[in-house]
Amino acid sequence: MDLTTKIGSLTLRNPVIAASGCFGYGLEYRHVVDLASLGGVCVKGLFMAEREGHPPQRIVETPSGMLNAIGLQGVGVHRFVKEHLPGLREAGATVFVNICGTTLDEYVEVAKVLSDAEGVAAIELNISCPNIKEGGIQFGCSLDGTYGVVSAVRQATHLPLIPKLTPNVTTPASFARAAADAGADAISLVNTFLAMAIDVETRKPILSNGMGGLSGPAIRPIAVRMVYECRQAVSIPIIGMGGIMDARDAIEFILAGATAVQVGTANFADPFVWGKLLNGLADYMQRHQVDRIADLVGAAHAASSEHEPA
Repeated sequence: MDLTTKIGSLTLRNPVIAASGCFGYGLEYRHVVDLASLGGVCVKGLFMAEREGHPPQRIVETPSGMLNAIGLQGVGVHRFVKEHLPGLREAGATVFVNICGTTLDEYVEVAKVLSDAEGVAAIELNISCPNIKEGGIQFGCSLDGTYGVVSAVRQATHLPLIPKLTPNVTTPASFARAAADAGADAISLVNTFLAMAIDVETRKPILSNGMGGLSGPAIRPIAVRMVYECRQAVSIPIIGMGGIMDARDAIEFILAGATAVQVGTANFADPFVWGKLLNGLADYMQRHQVDRIADLVGAAHAASSEHEPA
């Protein structure tokens, strides 16, 4: 079974990528997961400087998912390049780096640092984090802002550029078009949905930030719909995510139009999910006599058109 996947100029060994924010910097899992066996490892978001994030409580389990308001805690781009990137290179990981900024200039500077670092395969541009009060989402919820930040970072790096889009807008497809027009090599979606939980005994929000991002199986049908709509709007590759727990879920995103998928919340429930996902993809392809995973991308669109009235 041919699981190789193309994202812009990148050829991945398979379409399964560890999602940003749910896999640390990758090295935390190297003793239980062969990082080289994954299509990619997308490390947690990096600003120029170190960031503490929000105080506890930062994670709440919900029915069929979880809420988080970590606040993009991170070591900063320079420490990442010095302390984490060498180990990822040694492990043979294909490294996607999620970058953040409070200003357009910060996005550009972080991208420049990574462009000069050995071992970075691609940049995921985080313009969609719903649980910080500054930066990021101010670009991702504006069509002009999305175009502007993608265009600026595009000029600053030669690396494949993948804006991560927010679901917290009315028409994600229009933001996909803005990103593509600005020079994105691919897009990733969806980020988490803005949500909250309240302790009925104390009558206060449980998360210290008040609100956070909802992930997990609860959001999957909405995320699949958004990937489907964006596939109709743009021709660049889409990396789909949102509640993928097994190979069947991943295939649903691929049929909707995702070239690759990211898996996040499932890793908290089962750190050994990765081998199961890859085996499940190969098993599906064998049962359906599909030689190349690429042949499944967007297949649901062709199936839908067959049933449209003349």
